[in-house]
Amino acid sequence: MGAMSIQIAVCMAALTLSPADEVTVDQVDLIEVNHFYDDQGRLVFDQVIYYDWSEERSRYQVRDWRLLKTPTQIPLRDWRDGGYVSEWQDFKQRNGLRRVKAKAVRETWTQYDPELVEREFLAQEKRESLTRIQIASPYSQPRNSARSTTPRLPRSTTNEYQSSTTP
Repeated sequence: MGAMSIQIAVCMAALTLSPADEVTVDQVDLIEVNHFYDDQGRLVFDQVIYYDWSEERSRYQVRDWRLLKTPTQIPLRDWRDGGYVSEWQDFKQRNGLRRVKAKAVRETWTQYDPELVEREFLAQEKRESLTRIQIASPYSQPRNSARSTTPRLPRSTTNEYQSSTTP
């Protein structure tokens, strides 16, 4: 029985010693959690839309969007640093770990797709999308400054996150 306890302890230690997952971090001005319903009031889909404020047009412009697939995509209040934050495995970009911080959040229930309507103001191909996730091979050597846009942060297991500064 003692040998089994040692094996379990060694396995637990090995798990805690694994390197932190690489997290791609983005900052936006507004996150919208949208629930889109059809004409009969049936839910069609849930989505999260990311906006940046446009000084030139004096309005929020869509930056990017994701279908809402997991509750971790819903931004939560960041009581430590202010604003809101969400962190999840981004299926749209090779399941990389993504964290998005925002100054404000709103939740809407509509019978139209706000992201689709916003294409009339700014074409989808002209939008600044969320940062592209870079997934390194476990066998590749780390590069010098090329990785500075994707800082290594500890993976959060709670709703709070570790603050970091990007060089």
